[in-house]
Amino acid sequence: MSKKVFVSGCFDMLHSGHVAFFKEAAKYGDLHVGIGSDRTIRVLKGRETINCEEERLYMIKALKFVKEAFVNSGGGIMDFEEEVKQLKPDYFVVNEDGFSPAKEKLCKEIGTELKVLKRIPEDGLPKRSTTDIRTSDNCLLPYRIDLAGTWIDQPYVSEFHPGWAITLSLEPIIEYNERCGMSTSTRNAAKKIWPYFLPLEKPEKLAEILFKYENSPGSQLISGAQDAIGICMPGLVRHYYDAAYWPKSFESVHDEDILNWLEEHIFMVLLWPRKNGLDLLKETYINEENVKSLATAAEEAWEAIMAKDLKGFSQAFLKSFEAQTTMFPAMIDEDVAAAIEPYKKDALAWKLAGAGGGGYLILVSEKPVDGAMRIKIRRKNSGI
Repeated sequence: MSKKVFVSGCFDMLHSGHVAFFKEAAKYGDLHVGIGSDRTIRVLKGRETINCEEERLYMIKALKFVKEAFVNSGGGIMDFEEEVKQLKPDYFVVNEDGFSPAKEKLCKEIGTELKVLKRIPEDGLPKRSTTDIRTSDNCLLPYRIDLAGTWIDQPYVSEFHPGWAITLSLEPIIEYNERCGMSTSTRNAAKKIWPYFLPLEKPEKLAEILFKYENSPGSQLISGAQDAIGICMPGLVRHYYDAAYWPKSFESVHDEDILNWLEEHIFMVLLWPRKNGLDLLKETYINEENVKSLATAAEEAWEAIMAKDLKGFSQAFLKSFEAQTTMFPAMIDEDVAAAIEPYKKDALAWKLAGAGGGGYLILVSEKPVDGAMRIKIRRKNSGI
């Protein structure tokens, strides 16, 4: 009997990259495709679909590589869970940017083998992704990740000890999920000012405009400045806070050797969106000792990056995360801790993107990590 193979995704704006993925997955057996509903995509991606679920289903069913296709009944990144449990496929096939520890756990529970494919286009055809196609028409705004010093951009933290936050501006090589620590709320605010792309001039001023726009007078919760800075200021940037919402100074790095070095050693893994109702401020331990540890780790991380010292950077990266979670222990629960554990044998260091509670896991490693995505740092004058 033929093996059963399952794949899942949005498959919006069907293109040759999707077809190549289906073709490769179908080599393992009869291919069953679960697509995300319009509602699921709206929640995960923060946008409407280009093609509705009925149209996406119609096109996928028409492909010769596909035996069966259906709309997943659940929601979130595990919207296919019930379908997979009923189907009990021999293989669950994903691309690198579709891998997650939750999928791996489900596969182990039901005896399915998880296979991770690389995005290889059909011979003679260009590499394609939905993000590439959307970018050609709407030059999508950057995302950002923080490398060290997270939370120091809040005055109730930096009043105990001043320090630096370090951010990287990322090109949108994939469409990162909402509520996943990639500064999507600030990015959505930026879309209202600059719907298609950022102006190229005066990135520091753009960051200030975005920060003030998002945090209008009367705001109960102030989004930290590092989000606006990470989106608007390209390359590697650190910004210094001292009991104020806006930093006192900036330092930017656009050296290609350093940016390439970071791209070679930083990887990301999708966990899940930040859980509803999570209150990171419910229990905090913000004091001089803990904030000083956070600030010291950020300084050490910066010095190690400048020297391209991987061991030193990894140690400081991890120290910064430990300082964050000491001050805000709700950042890590049993699920997050369990998701991190398997990477400790391969990665040198790890942290959650953004404030935590889920989202993306950022890894520092000497070599590529199985199932993890690479990043692409936004360069100066990149046009994005």
